[in-house]
Amino acid sequence: MPSSNSASLDVYALNQSAWDKFAVSGCEWSRPVAPEITAAAKRGAWSVRLTPSELPSHWLGDVKGRRILCLASAGGQQAPVLAAAGGEVTVFDASEKQLDLDRSVAARDGLKLTAIQGDMRDLSRFADETFDIVFNPISNLYVPDIRPIWRECHRVLKPQGRLLSSFYNPVVFIGDRDPALMKEGLIRPVFTIPYADVTDLDAATLEAKLTRGEALVSGHSLSDQIAGQIEAGFHIAGFLEDRQPTPRFLIDKFLPTFIATLALKAA
Repeated sequence: MPSSNSASLDVYALNQSAWDKFAVSGCEWSRPVAPEITAAAKRGAWSVRLTPSELPSHWLGDVKGRRILCLASAGGQQAPVLAAAGGEVTVFDASEKQLDLDRSVAARDGLKLTAIQGDMRDLSRFADETFDIVFNPISNLYVPDIRPIWRECHRVLKPQGRLLSSFYNPVVFIGDRDPALMKEGLIRPVFTIPYADVTDLDAATLEAKLTRGEALVSGHSLSDQIAGQIEAGFHIAGFLEDRQPTPRFLIDKFLPTFIATLALKAA
């Protein structure tokens, strides 16, 4: 087990390993879509999600013939559906095991998609202006610094390209996570934003998290999430908030804790 000395931790490698384990265990985000879902998508009946609710239809529109980068969204869910709907899909993810789920669905259902392992902050293997759409469901909490992600997304998108991204409202990261407090209906703020497991958890709690093989997370400010996109060159053309249907934290019961944005690159 790695040391919990935050200076020595390789967050990318630890999270890569964690997601490989999640993929094998069949967690919520590692359950491939059924053949009926891709069959329906081939007929034109399909949807994908950034948050629990349906996306506004105009955020994606018709994806036939569009070059789509499913960024940090492997797991056999969104990428196969978009490929079945006619998109030219590349799925890029840190976890090879998650990518294997996309590959297996593609083989099972006769879909063409490309699955590549890598760090979402570094898209250097892709040329400038390669994609029409970047589809990025909640994942940037696994990266300490997200501004490089927005810059790379802007670079690889074609003029008039669009970035669809989702993330947590940072309020979910501020509270004490003691289950006893939730049972009592109490929210006790103890952390500030921006938040990071590696710097904000005490040594014993961090060590325990590493022992359990859990992914390390960061709670990014709304400035990094939204202003970061604008500073990378995007225009925010759509914004939505969504509620957690099965609250994990007490705060989920009081406000929408999912956020999604539609960001456009200029012509």
